[in-house]
Amino acid sequence: MIDLDANATTALLPEVVDAMLPWLREGHANPSGAHREAKRARAAIDRAREQVAALIGADASEIVFTGGGTESVNTALHSMDWLAGGGRAVVSAIEHSAVLRCTEAMARGVSLAPVNADGVLEMDAIAEHLKGAAFVSVMMANNETGVIQPVSKIFQMAKAMGLPTHSDAIQAAGKVAIDVKALGGDMLSISAHKFHGPKGVGALYVRSGLAFEPLLRGGGQESGRRSGTENTAGIVGMGVAAELAAKHLIEGGAASVAAMRDAFEAKVLGELAGVTLNGDPARRLPNTSHLSFAGCEAAGLLILLDEKNVACSAGSACMTGSQRPSHVQLAMGIPEVRAKSSLRFSFSRLNTMNDALNAADAVIAVVGRLRRVQGGGVGPVTVYSP
Repeated sequence: MIDLDANATTALLPEVVDAMLPWLREGHANPSGAHREAKRARAAIDRAREQVAALIGADASEIVFTGGGTESVNTALHSMDWLAGGGRAVVSAIEHSAVLRCTEAMARGVSLAPVNADGVLEMDAIAEHLKGAAFVSVMMANNETGVIQPVSKIFQMAKAMGLPTHSDAIQAAGKVAIDVKALGGDMLSISAHKFHGPKGVGALYVRSGLAFEPLLRGGGQESGRRSGTENTAGIVGMGVAAELAAKHLIEGGAASVAAMRDAFEAKVLGELAGVTLNGDPARRLPNTSHLSFAGCEAAGLLILLDEKNVACSAGSACMTGSQRPSHVQLAMGIPEVRAKSSLRFSFSRLNTMNDALNAADAVIAVVGRLRRVQGGGVGPVTVYSP
């Protein structure tokens, strides 16, 4: 299978598995204990904290390990809401559901800052939304289009107004360089499985000196910021994955991933008519390609690509037998018919140039086939294997 669904999740690197196995087999001690094995587990977690901090330019003491990206996001939003004493949240209209659903549940008002047709946040609109707000959360890179947002500029405006700030950097971490000090924000969320670490473990950067309210209370682990016995094996795996991701970026890995994506796009766009690239082509993650195919239904394309051993994602969600365009595409002003024909292809460091070119051949073949079946229309269709 050619895996072009890295924005959904990534495979564990062998080095990550090797680092985790001892803690899954015999390293079962509780890191909060006082005996020798417990202290060994604590030392392993402390080492992982340093590795994760280095990936994003933080101090080790500013890293809080969590049960995943969603928990990191919810913890940050909960803390900012407490810090601000309640009030209206400002988030972008293209945020992940972890941000949107959480802020909606706070029921104190949410402002959705708009994006332009390229999927980039409108700075003038953001400035207006920030007036009278309680806090702001803006993603670093969109999970569908890969478009990178002007987070630093937004944080500067928010800081001038005294507002707490957070960024969901879950799709960006490990794919592009991040320096939390340069960003100037208060909190930032990442997730291990997006950069070849294990699922079920994430981290939250909390700026040193920031007043903080934990989401989970209990035994006071993570310096009182996230209670619950630490997942030693998962945290160790995240640390190794973070170290490898940092090394990959230093060695120019992002450019090599971008080269595969660009070769894939060049072949598809060069040999197929009616294909649209969605999102700013220059201001995006190096691994992400979001394309719309005129005259095709995304669900049908997914079936046919799966038969050809290519894994990717639809650019819109399929619900109860009908396609509903994603909120990201609607916010960008993409027409519904085009949104229903969108697919996201997301590469990783484990792909090869042959993967990219073979996947492009598969896309070209299945789009031609589906257009013949659907006769140029987009709607429910049954696709049979030859």
